[in-house]
Amino acid sequence: MSSENEQSAEPGAGAPEPGAGAPEQLALIRETVRRAKVPRAKPRTWRGAPLAEELPVARVLVNKGVLHLDQYFDYAVPEELDADAQPGVRVRVRFGAGRHNVQGGRREGGGLIDGFIIERRAESDYQGTLAALAYVVSPEPVLGPELLALSRAVADRYAGSLADVLQLAVPPRNGRAESKPSPEPLPPPPPPEPGTWERYGQGPAFLRALAEGGAPRAVWTALPGPHWPAEIARAVAATLSSGRGALVVVPDGRVAGRIDAALTEVLGAGRHALLTADSGPEKRYRQWLAVRRGSVRAVVGTRAAMFAPVRDLGLVAVWDDGDSSHSDTNAPFPHVREVLELRAAQGRCAFLLGGTSCTVEAAQLVESGWALPLLADREQLRRAAPLIRTVGDGELARDGAARSARLPSLAWQTVRDGLRSGPVLVQVPRRGYAPRLACERCRTPARCRHCAGPLEAPDQQDLNCAWCGQAERAWHCAECGSNRLRAQIVGARRTAEELGRAFPAVPVRTSGRDHILDAVPAAPALVVSTPGAEPVAEGGYAAALLLDGWAMLGRPDLRAGEEALRRWTAAGALVRGQDEGGTVVIVAEPTLRAVQALVRWDPPGFARRELADRAELRFPPVSRMASVTGPAEALASFLAAAALPPEAEILGPVPVASAEPGRPRRPSDAPPGESWERVLIRVVPGRGAALAGALKTAQAARTAKGAKGGGEQVRIRIDPPDIG
Repeated sequence: MSSENEQSAEPGAGAPEPGAGAPEQLALIRETVRRAKVPRAKPRTWRGAPLAEELPVARVLVNKGVLHLDQYFDYAVPEELDADAQPGVRVRVRFGAGRHNVQGGRREGGGLIDGFIIERRAESDYQGTLAALAYVVSPEPVLGPELLALSRAVADRYAGSLADVLQLAVPPRNGRAESKPSPEPLPPPPPPEPGTWERYGQGPAFLRALAEGGAPRAVWTALPGPHWPAEIARAVAATLSSGRGALVVVPDGRVAGRIDAALTEVLGAGRHALLTADSGPEKRYRQWLAVRRGSVRAVVGTRAAMFAPVRDLGLVAVWDDGDSSHSDTNAPFPHVREVLELRAAQGRCAFLLGGTSCTVEAAQLVESGWALPLLADREQLRRAAPLIRTVGDGELARDGAARSARLPSLAWQTVRDGLRSGPVLVQVPRRGYAPRLACERCRTPARCRHCAGPLEAPDQQDLNCAWCGQAERAWHCAECGSNRLRAQIVGARRTAEELGRAFPAVPVRTSGRDHILDAVPAAPALVVSTPGAEPVAEGGYAAALLLDGWAMLGRPDLRAGEEALRRWTAAGALVRGQDEGGTVVIVAEPTLRAVQALVRWDPPGFARRELADRAELRFPPVSRMASVTGPAEALASFLAAAALPPEAEILGPVPVASAEPGRPRRPSDAPPGESWERVLIRVVPGRGAALAGALKTAQAARTAKGAKGGGEQVRIRIDPPDIG
């Protein structure tokens, strides 16, 4: 902006104001202020400032996640910003000024918003006047061509906006971390020895292929025991030895810590970065910058690390892809497994999907030939896996100990025997003391008098509502009038209390959502844990009890059996092998498919049978599916406007459960107190891109018309993890 336009008119600037004692001093102050208001060019509009001589146009992605703005916008590059305004840097621009708000040859107004420069151009396709870049936030290029291409592919696959994906892919800036240089990269390490990979038929060949620069793709069913972190580290080391980079994504910080320690042991310090939320914003951004700058070529991290900008990527690996943590809860809800599949295809790099269990999606990768199975033979499996014993409904009915204490005699005997040689793990599906209660006389569920939510007992004395949190001090049954309660479901704390009374000389430790233990010593102890919170025992657990299997298998979910088996194998993998006396007792009906798969320790076989069943019913992953949720009227309007593929099949609508008050809201839940509906849209394989494109186009048209908030919004999710 020119200095003439910046000067403010001040009538009577030289006249003393009433009460002014020194006109000369006042005039001097005003002159100083006037001069201060005459910058050569106002930093955020740059009106009158010269433009860059070469490539004066910057194509910018603005940080607006709405779909109808999922495009690039051109901005003029002032000469002073020419050197810093390079592709990939963060900038701030004015957005929303309108084409008629032009002053002095520059477009003015609008609000400041963040963005990324995508490219510099000599000319713009836009025929009107361009606004100028406001300023460059940092000259550090954080959005490279490979990350941009990946983010665009993810946005298209999940019917989302590129800006939303970049919110997940590029961490927030930290100036202090950015100002520090990254260390010099270390030379590639030598190829590792196969080590425990020799237990798998094709394990050594897989490592050799990585070390020679190949791109094998494998679905790896890891043997139970403590060796899998070192096996992942050896796969990373083999990739680094070929001069390429490696990326490993895991469900949580505890698993990341185990692989971090294994990588340090195999590679030494300084060769890999740990990207987890526990690191804190400065350290995490410093590590991320070291990866982007090429100082570090190996990364292990949690979900957000799936976008880590590793140079010369040679291997992408995901551990335990069935864990719900791998599915992002922010739009457009990408899944780590699918993103890493895209990276493997785009970058022509190796792919490793590992876990002690096997998802149906992993089985499909093998069946389609996209990946090969990486398995151990039955002899190795029998040596590594614990002995599995079952207690079904018939045994429970005949067992007096089970009727009185919820634990069958076999479980008591297993605990006693296990405590002679080490710790014993007890997995309980529900946390708390008594998460669900009922009338002792008539078995009517106990409910809150305020909101009709279920009552729970956090300890022996108190009663609280699980929804509204109100304390209940004088409950009585609305059906029969009794004031006595019984536990419908027993939680981890109640189980720990019962076991503590039964084994008073043995310490009892609990691990759950409120307090998760990372590890326990080898000394005899009872460790009561909820699924997913099991600590690692030094030397392995002597035995394990898997209680209340019905609670995990009885969920109304397509994945109930798969998820139960995944939880059971994760716990069983922490137990010593049969050769060392390790035993697992599961309290569940032994004829069920998931229980039989656990007894045989055959997760891949279970996944293949589940895949065959879903193929008959045309359920994912055999078909591609999307869910659309929202108020009934908005949902009907959206479906009427969407140009779906001709073969698309619409299932529903059906009512959607509202989020329980006081509980975290899942992406599939309706807002508290609102009535939403959901439809599932199914297409045949190969038509997923067409379905995503149609839904994205319809949503973009809807948002462009101003349909937002409250009862007008609809939510799209491609490949929903739970479809009932």
